[in-house]
Amino acid sequence: MIGNIISTLLPVFLIAGAGAAYGRFRTPDIRSLNTLNMELFVPLLVFAVLADRQAPLADYAWLASAAVAVVLGSGVVLWPVARWLGLDIKTFLPPMMFNNSGNMGVPLLVLAFGEAALPAAVVVFIVEMLLHFSVGLYMLDPRTSLWRLLRMPIVAASLAGLAINVSGLPLPVWLLEAMNMLGGVCIPLMLFALGVRLLDIDFSDWRTGLLGAVLCPLSGLLIALPLIVLLPLNSLQAAVLLVFGALPPAVLNYLVAEQYRLAPQKVASIVLIGNLGSLVVMPLTLAAAFIWLHAPL
Repeated sequence: MIGNIISTLLPVFLIAGAGAAYGRFRTPDIRSLNTLNMELFVPLLVFAVLADRQAPLADYAWLASAAVAVVLGSGVVLWPVARWLGLDIKTFLPPMMFNNSGNMGVPLLVLAFGEAALPAAVVVFIVEMLLHFSVGLYMLDPRTSLWRLLRMPIVAASLAGLAINVSGLPLPVWLLEAMNMLGGVCIPLMLFALGVRLLDIDFSDWRTGLLGAVLCPLSGLLIALPLIVLLPLNSLQAAVLLVFGALPPAVLNYLVAEQYRLAPQKVASIVLIGNLGSLVVMPLTLAAAFIWLHAPL
């Protein structure tokens, strides 16, 4: 088991470390890379996974519902805690709810559980992204338009992939293969960009960051664990949900806070320290996930 955990985490942190090392000596246009990833490579991967008739999406309905509960439930659980501690809700709560299911989650889940976990990893990633760009933006600005969400390439790709899968329309193997190859670029690129992006983040508010590094995975697991027991999830989906609940805050929280001018440096500290905290949290979570995966439900 220890060997599995090490072999899973080492590629994740080595690729992110390569991004950090490259960004330390060069100044790559990471914003353009992220734009290309989110507007082309990620949507192609999402479409290819959802449109593949060999991945019956009905089997993932409970997992998607559980992912919604983890994201929203984390906010419900931590809202009174944030109020009690006198923290700014708009600054502290979104990073606790919207985790790193893209940059870290998808690569980590595929490395941990193999290609069979890719559809489940994409499902929880889509759920987190849709909630981030709907509920999350509404939390920061109630005037946010729904039209902005519908114009996102990942949303269009999700809807198109779902339509293809439900309709039963067969797509040419060569087309799916080309999309899978292009979409596969997004996984290492996510990790590389994560390493570069973390160089821009400082420890100016380390106390809040340390608090978030504890509460983010704790609240996610607090919601995920009873759902694993109560919902009819298979072993692989239960393991995916467990890892999903323990993921650190998404780097995107920092970019959104910067865009809305909501204490971006404080959010940056929460994101950085939370991702560093995953060095401790994720090995323990993966150990529990491997045990669950090989235990009868």
